[in-house]
Amino acid sequence: MEITVRKIEEKDNLEIASIIRSCFDDFNAPKSGTVYVDPTTDHLYDLFKEKKSALFVAQENEKLLGCCGIFPTEGLPEDCAELVKFYLHKNSRGKGIGRKLMEESISFAKDIGFKSIYIESLPEFSTAVSIYEKQGFKFLEKSLGNSGHSGCNLWMLKEL
Repeated sequence: MEITVRKIEEKDNLEIASIIRSCFDDFNAPKSGTVYVDPTTDHLYDLFKEKKSALFVAQENEKLLGCCGIFPTEGLPEDCAELVKFYLHKNSRGKGIGRKLMEESISFAKDIGFKSIYIESLPEFSTAVSIYEKQGFKFLEKSLGNSGHSGCNLWMLKEL
């Protein structure tokens, strides 16, 4: 299995949006106030043209397996980025692909000078939450920044 990790390209938009939304279905997660209904989910290539942002995708041959990225979410402290769009196709879970994507994203954030990384999630994504904990993220009591995703009720932070 030859997995490559690269930045998102415009041609990836629909397939990545489909992977993201399928995760909500797979885990029976609430959709309101999340990326599931966020219109930018269908146009991630354009969203990640933002300065100090990157969305990485994992690919095997021509098939996309998942994504994870860094975004300078409005309202976060200047030296803090948000780890966003951490989603894997159901057939790609449990194989270390998510770890690879997350490590690439964290490395990118460090390289461009961020000092901490923030995450918003849902308890339904318990597998991802356990990965965040293994990567050194700590739970917060309230949200930071203004992601616009009011449906998320789990917040974490990692110092770099």
